[in-house]
Amino acid sequence: MTEHLLPTYARFPVEFVRGAGTRLWDSDGNEYLDFLSGISVSSVGHCHPAVVEAIREQAGRLLHVGNLYFTEPMTRLADRLATSSLGGGVFFTNSGAEANEAALKLVRKNKQGGDIVVVHGGFHGRTYGALSATPQEAKQAPFAPLVPGFRAVEPTAAAITQTVDDRTAAVVLEIIQGESGVRILGDDVLRAARAACDAHGAALVFDEVQTGMGRTGTLWGYEQVGVVPDALTTAKALGGGLPIGALVTGEKLRGVFEPGDHGSTFPGGPVVAAAALAVFDVLDDDALLASVRAGGERLRARLEELPGVAEVRGRGLMNAFDLADGSAPDLTRRALLEQRLVVNATGPRTIRLLPPLLVSDAELDEAVDRLGALLAA
Repeated sequence: MTEHLLPTYARFPVEFVRGAGTRLWDSDGNEYLDFLSGISVSSVGHCHPAVVEAIREQAGRLLHVGNLYFTEPMTRLADRLATSSLGGGVFFTNSGAEANEAALKLVRKNKQGGDIVVVHGGFHGRTYGALSATPQEAKQAPFAPLVPGFRAVEPTAAAITQTVDDRTAAVVLEIIQGESGVRILGDDVLRAARAACDAHGAALVFDEVQTGMGRTGTLWGYEQVGVVPDALTTAKALGGGLPIGALVTGEKLRGVFEPGDHGSTFPGGPVVAAAALAVFDVLDDDALLASVRAGGERLRARLEELPGVAEVRGRGLMNAFDLADGSAPDLTRRALLEQRLVVNATGPRTIRLLPPLLVSDAELDEAVDRLGALLAA
């Protein structure tokens, strides 16, 4: 029964009851090939045995104590996040939006009264601070007035260079704009942001909620662009299906927060931290990350051969394609109901593909064949 769910999602008429690897099954027993991964959450596949076992073992030992105390999974995960990336400090959250909220508070405290520069096409979440950093009129307008102090510019090197000044507290960017259709920011844009922040004493923050945890073929997306931020945010794939996010800082911002500056009841709890550690163990594999890069190349090459495809974009296994006729929402529905293929539309023209990182070449080909059957019909 669904009458008590608030209508905040345009849900499809399918109820999933089981998942394993790249496959899902609905309540009628139909099998689906999942190329969305719960919007980049189940990146090591559904119910990965190592993740399931870590959850089961930790749930039988300790579920929750709160953030007035330490737990071994929390401290071990913080160490792993920091040492694998920026080397500073970690604040745990329940989601990507919350991680971005923490980042906004961090940079504002670091440079009090400073503005935050964001770019058009970016998406950082739906809570008030994160929404204020998301310059998309359709998402912002119904909830105005928003948090002040944000300046939105075009995602170009020139626009960022001209906008960042001594009043700027931070520049906040996605390396690849996922919700806008997998739009890749140019390396020149990222370099310009780094240079402008350095010149004016501002912080550079990368929102890696979608690009992090191996999605683009390296553990962190910034590793491929030659630009190191002062802080990054992560979530989605971090917990292998459980809700967890994190703000990770470099050394420069490590000491900004003090006790009482920020907090939350549940983040970094023993069970979700244990799950995230198991995800890290799966991804700590150079061969796997190489296969993500190779798989992405294979997928994009196959997609470019399909009829009606106008443009293919992506890096690693974060990919999208545009349709010349603007029928993406209809194609998404048909893919689900006719071909048992799970994808999503990020707009009227764009289909996004986010398969589990353990997807095989045969499954990549199978997904493209199913899409091809729809496009040829």
